[in-house]
Amino acid sequence: MQTLRKSNFLFIAILLAYAVYAALYIYKTSFVVNGERFFMLFDDAMISMRYARNLAHGYGLVWNPGGERIEGYSNPLWVVFMALFHFFPFSASKISLAIQISGALFFIGSLYYVKKIAEEISNNSIVALLAVFLTAFYVQLSTWSLLGMEVSALLLLVCLTVWQAIRVLKTGEFNLWLYVLLGVGTLVRIDMAVPFLAILGFLFLFDAGNRRKHLLLGTSIFLAFTLGQTLLRLAYYGDVLPNTYYLKMTGASTALRIIRGLFVYVKVAWNFNIALFLLPFLVVFIRRDKGTLLMTAVFAAQSLYSIYVGGDAWEHRGGANRFVSIVMPLFFVLLAYSLEVIRQALVTYFGKTGAITRYASVAGLVAFAFVGLVNFNALLDTSSLKEWLLIDRHGFVPGSERYVRISAVVNEITTPEARIAVTTAGIIPYLTDRPSIDLMGKIDVKVAHEPMRLEENLALIDFRPGHMKWDSAYSLGELKPDVVVQLHGGYSSPDNLQYLTDYTKVTINDFPFFLKNGSPYVNWEQVDSLVETTP
Repeated sequence: MQTLRKSNFLFIAILLAYAVYAALYIYKTSFVVNGERFFMLFDDAMISMRYARNLAHGYGLVWNPGGERIEGYSNPLWVVFMALFHFFPFSASKISLAIQISGALFFIGSLYYVKKIAEEISNNSIVALLAVFLTAFYVQLSTWSLLGMEVSALLLLVCLTVWQAIRVLKTGEFNLWLYVLLGVGTLVRIDMAVPFLAILGFLFLFDAGNRRKHLLLGTSIFLAFTLGQTLLRLAYYGDVLPNTYYLKMTGASTALRIIRGLFVYVKVAWNFNIALFLLPFLVVFIRRDKGTLLMTAVFAAQSLYSIYVGGDAWEHRGGANRFVSIVMPLFFVLLAYSLEVIRQALVTYFGKTGAITRYASVAGLVAFAFVGLVNFNALLDTSSLKEWLLIDRHGFVPGSERYVRISAVVNEITTPEARIAVTTAGIIPYLTDRPSIDLMGKIDVKVAHEPMRLEENLALIDFRPGHMKWDSAYSLGELKPDVVVQLHGGYSSPDNLQYLTDYTKVTINDFPFFLKNGSPYVNWEQVDSLVETTP
């Protein structure tokens, strides 16, 4: 009983420590522009926020109010969740804070189920506490969760459903809610279908007593959720797949995409230290129980999926990408379990017993795990540790601040009817609330279906899913935005300039803009005054 109380006390202490860390992390990602403090999500998350605001304001699930219906997101239930906050009188500078706090709460909820999973498979409080600690303070999980991505909700759903699946394996009692929750996960993000199928397949194979129920009910729920949302998508958007699918998965060879996915996956594993990356799976070969096999299967399935889709666009910053991050808690549970198995084996081998030996060996275990955690958080090099320790702000934040400052200028020099062209489709369109043109194709059907632009000798290195398509002839030459706020390929690129002959280039507050000559939606007097006062 005393051991249980001590374990619960330490668990609560870890949760409180993480809550403080999350609060500091969130504050560290904020910044002041024109005397106002802004809390901003990662730019991709702000795309979802624009859809969410339009939904809450009665325009429907569209990026541009009154514009074409294009599904430029892949997280429908998360968008609906974001929309709820737009019914409250939050300012544009503060509403993201509510999403960030929600992300922290979802993440803390997932830590509870990390503890439950570890206790189920090991019946060991050391394993449970160590797994919770490693999960809580692996910085990539905070990055995706606290900057507004749906990763926080998916972490909770993955941990909850894996725990439920382990309980099914141990008790033999079928759990319908397990599949309902996994189905809800596919609404949060459609590729949660991968953990769904991994868990369904595993339980079908290893839970013989409920095999028929898993096959019939599990499969039926899977089809109900996936086909149901596909039919809704077809009815609303006129397509069976999101526009982002075509943007990321078409226009380049499948072989190149998979090779790139494998390349960045191995690179992350190598930066982890390949021995530490493989160590968690030691326990699978030693214990071979269904719980550890299940976690390994789910982790492997999600890893293979990440490889298949070519990885994410942000591996150049190091660490687990958004796809792999949702199963990293399982990795840390297996790592903690493996370390405890090694500790017990060493104690037995040396024939040492007693309290001193136990405390010393546990201290050594914790020290080794902490060194491993430091290594995991050195995402690319030791400079990443400054972000983890909150000495430096996250690398995404300077870009967000820049976009906020650009938005302020756009609001000054244009009327609400002005159409603006951007390469980052989140923060600037959200804060300006202008009709927008996405030059990179997330919310443009024509661009999304075009071939990727790959340099022959740099295709593998420069391949960034979702950032490899643009069409200046169409987006600039045909659509003719009133203001070109950003350009892909540079402001002096001949590919861009040939379509900007009817534009005037100005620089305001160090930000270049191309303004369409004669546009009635540009405040030309304001432009002149700002250009004159800009150093």
